[in-house]
Amino acid sequence: MTALGKVVRTTAFKLSVIYFAVFSIFAVAFVLYLSWNTNALLEAQLKDTIEAEIRGLAEQGRSGGLAAIFQIIEQRSHTPGASLYLITDVNGRILTGNISQVPADLFERSGMGMVTVPYERNLGEGPRHFAMVQVLRLPGGFWMLVGRDIGEREEFRAIIGRALIWAVALLIGLALVSWFFVSRRVLKRIDSVAVTSRGIMAGDLSRRLEVTGTGDEFDRLANSLNAMLERIEHLLLQLRDVSDNIAHDLKTPLTRLRNRVEAALAGPPSDEAYRAALAATIEESDRLIQTFNALLMIARIEAGPPDGALSAVDAGGVVRDVVELYEPVAEEKGAELEAVTPEPITLQANRELLGQALANLLDNAIKHALPDGAERPLRIVLSTAREGNELVLRVADNGVGVPEADRARVLQRFVRLEKSRSTAGSGLGLSLVNAVVAFHNGKIELDDNDPGLVVTMRLPIVTPP
Repeated sequence: MTALGKVVRTTAFKLSVIYFAVFSIFAVAFVLYLSWNTNALLEAQLKDTIEAEIRGLAEQGRSGGLAAIFQIIEQRSHTPGASLYLITDVNGRILTGNISQVPADLFERSGMGMVTVPYERNLGEGPRHFAMVQVLRLPGGFWMLVGRDIGEREEFRAIIGRALIWAVALLIGLALVSWFFVSRRVLKRIDSVAVTSRGIMAGDLSRRLEVTGTGDEFDRLANSLNAMLERIEHLLLQLRDVSDNIAHDLKTPLTRLRNRVEAALAGPPSDEAYRAALAATIEESDRLIQTFNALLMIARIEAGPPDGALSAVDAGGVVRDVVELYEPVAEEKGAELEAVTPEPITLQANRELLGQALANLLDNAIKHALPDGAERPLRIVLSTAREGNELVLRVADNGVGVPEADRARVLQRFVRLEKSRSTAGSGLGLSLVNAVVAFHNGKIELDDNDPGLVVTMRLPIVTPP
């Protein structure tokens, strides 16, 4: 396709043509309407002026006869102006007036009212002029012509015609200029989108559409698409991380599972050995299933809320239920649990997910906060508070805590610190908590409890309908 063809096919060019056509039609219609009305007004004024002069001459004729009419026309014929007068005898010979020549058949059309005819004031003066006249028959066979020159009206028509031509030319010029600038701007933005899209398709997910800061529709569209691209990049990076983590972290248990079965088959036949191998295999399989279930739950949470997933939830009630559920486990580990819910706080949330997040945090604290044989007893406090328009859920313990350099990393999938690798787990507990907080449009913070760790979840309080 040629460069001209590319430009002609653009939306900017088509819009410019449409705008030009619409504005031209309205401009021409307005000028023509103005010209027609002004011409009609001038013609009406001419007729009124001629009729008024005829009435005045008729009055003079009734009082002074033909001599008075001849005398008045003689006087007016020598007065400069647009008024025209002529009196001829029955043979058409000019007796008085300021017209030297009129069409020969004019007097034969005397009964037609006012007509527009060419005339000459003086013989051989040049181009003929035009006038609106009325011919009357006087007593004695004389003819009288009274009229007005219409040169002013024709000049006005010429002015309107020139104005119309200039208006159309100006419209064409403005249309071309606006099309040039609009098409350049639009094509530049579209080409920028095309270049960015090709870069993204080539694998560079970090590319974003240009935002000029003008706040126009292109900027609004670019901001929306950039947000979508950022979300897609985030999800793809998460998918890649999950795939890498699954390949690395699940390879060990699967290998261990296979080695155990091979060892059982390679040894001497024994029902007890086979039973023990099968029991260990089932236990390892259960842990793998739990890992995949956690991954599926995180994926569902990050996919967004299904219909009916949110309801009115009492945050204090969720905290108390989780503490009551884990009290036997805490007593077995010699830990103390405490729920601090000073006031009822109700928000629009998913009760099961909030409970699951608190349960994960509490389970992590019980398992990993203090190593076996620690001298001080483990104390865990779950609390709720209202800070502005936010619900603050805190799980604080007095354990060994998490190093500041690792606090952001532990929220990722399959991340386990060295001190927790000796216990069962998949490294998905805090990832699920992070997904639940993001599901509720909140944020999670890990801070030092001096000693220990405090995990803070800040969720916006959305009033239930």
